[in-house]
Amino acid sequence: MNSNTAAFSEEQLRAGTYALLAGMLAYPLPDDLLVRLSGIEEAPERDNTQNFDALAKAWIGLKQAAAKTDMGVIDDEYHALFIGMGRGELVPYASWYLTGFLMEKPLGDLRADLALLGYERQRDVREPEDHVAALCEVMAMLVMDNDIPTGMQRKFFAAHLGSWMETFFLDVEKAHNATFYQAVGRLGCEFIRLEKRYLSMLV
Repeated sequence: MNSNTAAFSEEQLRAGTYALLAGMLAYPLPDDLLVRLSGIEEAPERDNTQNFDALAKAWIGLKQAAAKTDMGVIDDEYHALFIGMGRGELVPYASWYLTGFLMEKPLGDLRADLALLGYERQRDVREPEDHVAALCEVMAMLVMDNDIPTGMQRKFFAAHLGSWMETFFLDVEKAHNATFYQAVGRLGCEFIRLEKRYLSMLV
């Protein structure tokens, strides 16, 4: 996220982006994360493709959005988007995007795959495992786990993220209640697009 990222491995950059997206979508941003975002200097260097150019612009857009907002605004925006009175403007679950209902087959399939990986939901977590933040967190762990074959990343992404998450981030970007989160949606959308391309090349 800054000029020191050139020394990071590709896996660290990918895992870090997944973890950042998870942190921005699981709950309203903490103060320290907002400060870090406003200090972004340049996007991670990966290649010179059009996909990367769009991702680089998304990183800068996130920095600019963070620099001109505050925690109160972000808290209100987060609740309007994802919580609301009964429900927010958006419903950030795979089951909802894939079936139109919550707690459906995509969640059951996900739980089966998580069990095979040895991942369990923490007892203090109330959200179902197919929440967008939880899935980004799992991908971050898969990327950094040296015992997980790279092919497993591709398989898990295709099964549980690739079919709906880009659409979700597009919806965030154009949501009526989104201002700061427009930049989050843009970053997420461009990152997922690049991940699709990257993972398709893994063997």
